[in-house]
Amino acid sequence: MFQVSEREKIQEICNIIKDRIENLHIGCFKGMEKSLFLISNTYPGVWLEHVYDSVFYAKLQPERMDLAVNTINLFLDHQKENGQLPCYVWNGDVMKVPEENLVGYGQIQECVSFAQLALEVCEMTGDRAFLEKVYEGSGKWAGWLKHNRMTTNRGLIELFVGFDTGHDNSGRLEGLSCPGNYVKDGVLMNASVLPQDEVAPILAVDMNANYFATLRALAKMAEMLGKNEEAAKWQKESSQIKEKLFEICFDEADVFFYDVDKNGRKRKYLSSTILHLFLEKVLDQEADSALIKEIYDRHIKNPEEFWTEYPFPSMAVSDPSIKDHIEANCWGYFSQGLIALRCTRWMDDYGMSRDFDILCEKWLKAWTACFDHFKLGQELDPITGEPSPSSEWYSSVMLFYWYGARRLKIV
Repeated sequence: MFQVSEREKIQEICNIIKDRIENLHIGCFKGMEKSLFLISNTYPGVWLEHVYDSVFYAKLQPERMDLAVNTINLFLDHQKENGQLPCYVWNGDVMKVPEENLVGYGQIQECVSFAQLALEVCEMTGDRAFLEKVYEGSGKWAGWLKHNRMTTNRGLIELFVGFDTGHDNSGRLEGLSCPGNYVKDGVLMNASVLPQDEVAPILAVDMNANYFATLRALAKMAEMLGKNEEAAKWQKESSQIKEKLFEICFDEADVFFYDVDKNGRKRKYLSSTILHLFLEKVLDQEADSALIKEIYDRHIKNPEEFWTEYPFPSMAVSDPSIKDHIEANCWGYFSQGLIALRCTRWMDDYGMSRDFDILCEKWLKAWTACFDHFKLGQELDPITGEPSPSSEWYSSVMLFYWYGARRLKIV
């Protein structure tokens, strides 16, 4: 598997990672007293999709549970009265913008259910007061999504702009009037505002998988708080989301879940959004066992789609849209560190542990080989394993590298 020299190099890199995280990636934002886990120099703040970094780090290093709690509180404390969570909070020491612009509300970019992550932190801390705060905030967030992102009354929440997904520069965003955010007359619009568009609002598979997990987390939190009637309500709503995902987004012939545009047309991009059905546990291991096997064998484990030399590409390598991929920060081609780290949330649970070991081996080998000239960046070429020139010392990749080394008993 690994030569002695490789193992020694991996151990050396892991020591560098630990030191770098402790001394450079943990710190306070301007005007704040509590430490946070920071992404990289390229991303001067914390995005909603990176809440998982802090939670995962706390699982690796339980003595730093404070970072997970602080990050959850960061977003809850900036939640609007109407329930909207910020999509990012920037570091005022780095971003020289007016203070009112340091907290963003122009997109969703949740990517992993915030409520589910917050629930896991509640379970680890056993803090009832924190649980009550998380439950209230998560319920308000679910309410905001339902009120503002179900405009076509199809039973699923909607994508308005490209940045909602966190899949920057992906082919799945083709045709959107705002592949980034909605800016009108030079002003960034709130995420509740739908731009004039030929295809949006889109029913996005990944966003609804996240929403499903949020409703399930709310049901669990309600049970923990003794609110059984509320638990039943959340559970029922989550089941309805799953039913609608199957009814509207599932293609029986392709055995794939696709986004659907405002006109009811399936947008047939073979996107890594399919993984969200697993990482958010939409697919039930017993009830959906046959479908799980078919999706996994036909798509995820297919070398012509997602099981490339360096899994998992953000778009299947057979999808025609990859021909237009750009050189960096592209969710239309590259294997992303965020995808790899999120595999910790599903592959073992669904019985794919051996494949997960292989994934860890591949990523360790790729980043070890290039470490001397490019250090733990955001993404890899799924065929060659070469990094794109995007964001060295990327938090999710540092965490996944360290986790992989621990998992394979190299450190």
